[in-house]
Amino acid sequence: MSRVRRGFKARARRNKVLKLAKGFHFSRRTKYYHASETVKRALHYRYIGRRLLKRDMRKLWIVRISAAAKLLGTSYSKFMGQLKKNNVEINRKMLAEIAARDFEGFKAIYESTK
Repeated sequence: MSRVRRGFKARARRNKVLKLAKGFHFSRRTKYYHASETVKRALHYRYIGRRLLKRDMRKLWIVRISAAAKLLGTSYSKFMGQLKKNNVEINRKMLAEIAARDFEGFKAIYESTK
């Protein structure tokens, strides 16, 4: 049986992985085997990182809203409960921005929930 030389398709597949390995050090950048293992792991961490970013941002928004609510003499949970009870449809991201940049506006929102 004759030897099969893998041609264009195999080279293209390897080049795709090596292109993703750009910026890695030593043989992780140049050798296909090492590069493929590292790229696979890096892509997995990239996926996880997107989830962690969402989690971290939500924590930050809650801390900002809580700090502003404490200045007004209430807790975060009581403030959010009042918002829900009065059907105020503002998400945490916007509330955190208002609390950080426009405290008077945040105070007006707080007063409207009483």
